Amino acid sequence: MAKQLEGLNPDLIAFIESQKMFFVGTARKEGRVNLSPKGMDTFRVIHENRIVWLNLTGSGNETATHLSENSRMTILFCAFEGKPLILRLYGAAKVYHERDAIFQEHIDLFPANPGARQIIVLEIDLVQTSCGYAVPLMDFKEERSILKSWAEKQGKDKIRTYWKDKNSTSLDGLNTGIIED
Repeated sequence: MAKQLEGLNPDLIAFIESQKMFFVGTARKEGRVNLSPKGMDTFRVIHENRIVWLNLTGSGNETATHLSENSRMTILFCAFEGKPLILRLYGAAKVYHERDAIFQEHIDLFPANPGARQIIVLEIDLVQTSCGYAVPLMDFKEERSILKSWAEKQGKDKIRTYWKDKNSTSLDGLNTGIIED
């Protein structure tokens, strides 16, 4: 049932554009594997073998740490509505911070969000689809506004303090790169 492709085709791009959430998986050579759910309007297909997503401020920053050592990333989409489908994007990713030119080149692809933390660029080397027959059907109700409201209330200075206090070290005690040395 699984199919492998070298890149995204128009049908898969349309599928991605209709999804309300996705999952990101990363791992260092040793330590914990990280799997994070992502939502909001934070994902863009640049072309069949490149995507970018806006990583928002959250309680941790494992993805950034993992990618600093090991660029492997998997992104997973599941059809929770409509025709069943699981879509995995495999490749090598890199993290870009507000101080990086690539961040500045891509930030305007997304709606303004005061919690914008990093932009991740994934160069896709394999696309895999599978049936998704066991994924439950669920109805989308609405996006949560809590994260954006929190970030707006904090303002840039308090968010940077939060990054320093909560996002600069991974679960394994490693530097996430969010704060320049």
